[in-house]
Amino acid sequence: MGSSLLRLSWTEPTGMGVDSGKGEPVHILAYYGSCGPTNFAELEERLARIRDGRYLRVQTMLQKLKALKMPLKSEHVARIAGDGVAPGRLHVARAMVEARYVDTVKQAFSKYLYDGGPAYATGAEILAEEAVQLICRTGGVAILAHPWGLKNPVSVVRKLKAVGLHGIEVYRSDGKAVGFHELADAYQLLKLGGSDFHGRGGPDETDLGKVNIPDSAMHEFLKVSQPIWHEAIRNILLSFAEEIKGIDFDSFDKYKCLKGDMHLRNNAVGDKEEIVALHLSSWLTKEERVTVEEEAVKLKLSYTVICDKGKETFVVSR
Repeated sequence: MGSSLLRLSWTEPTGMGVDSGKGEPVHILAYYGSCGPTNFAELEERLARIRDGRYLRVQTMLQKLKALKMPLKSEHVARIAGDGVAPGRLHVARAMVEARYVDTVKQAFSKYLYDGGPAYATGAEILAEEAVQLICRTGGVAILAHPWGLKNPVSVVRKLKAVGLHGIEVYRSDGKAVGFHELADAYQLLKLGGSDFHGRGGPDETDLGKVNIPDSAMHEFLKVSQPIWHEAIRNILLSFAEEIKGIDFDSFDKYKCLKGDMHLRNNAVGDKEEIVALHLSSWLTKEERVTVEEEAVKLKLSYTVICDKGKETFVVSR
């Protein structure tokens, strides 16, 4: 079964930003199954608020840089970030390099943009406990990233474990994670790892995919994750059967995106139960279909009318 990773970094450029409750940045990783999160509206609403906060955060950083005699235009930063991307520190750092205020992205961070630095600003962070609870409610697996960067990792792990944290990163590219295996064992947490790649450049940054994680750790991760993902799939399917009633087809793309591409292409209209079964078998693995109670879900979805629209055949609830 595949998975997707949403980096809920409650202060970093990708996803949400979180706070330990003492002003210290905490990075939480959310691992979702191949069908994505359930309760998507709740997750998207929170992400939207954080994205809005990121735009305000960049404006504050640009104001601070201007006071430091390094003016930058917001349009410059937005161009570097790209269309539809909420800008972050990395994009500001690259704009500083292009403006020749600094020589490298690393220098921009080390002199101005580091946590608490002269051009640093906070965004729309939420508490780390809230982040973990949100991930759990939306069918994800919550992992604490690079705990060795925290001032008091034991305190953070203890608080987050109490609200549902599933694991922590203990494997690093340099292999130095002394004490964190024991910390994971003490709180019965999964052990994962990551490169913490941010695209900042420099010899100290590890490339993507350059951290070796033992097969045994991945086995334990999947053993915990798959039941969570299977339940999320079941909830997605059942909510799809309910939500699609009376849907306006002009907005169907939203459902294709949020509900796992629930449509069939270039299929002749036949027995509706067969079509539902065909789609489920093409979308889910055999194990997933058994685990998410395929027969119950199929029955719910089979009370449908098959509607033709162009080259696509949609499954729509009556």
